[in-house]
Amino acid sequence: MREIFFAFLYTLLLISIAGCQTVSKKVEDTTAKEEKELSKWLNKPEGSLKSFYGQPDKIEFLKTRNRNYIYITEKYKIKCERKFEINPRNIVVGFSSKNCF
Repeated sequence: MREIFFAFLYTLLLISIAGCQTVSKKVEDTTAKEEKELSKWLNKPEGSLKSFYGQPDKIEFLKTRNRNYIYITEKYKIKCERKFEINPRNIVVGFSSKNCF
């Protein structure tokens, strides 16, 4: 009886580890896809970015005279935040995203 219990416990442990690896893999794949999509905006004009995403939800002015356009969306009660760094010549020079999938 005891061997059956340990075999069952061992099986559950293996299933949970495999499940965690699957979720981790999906998150990594989604993050890579998001970065690939956002990297297309590098060296593009600010106007193109605004025509695609609309007016930013927030604008942060940086000490480097650049500014961040921040776009916030919500999916499944999780806030997605995308930041695009715009230089004084109105060209996208950087980006970041948090919780976007």
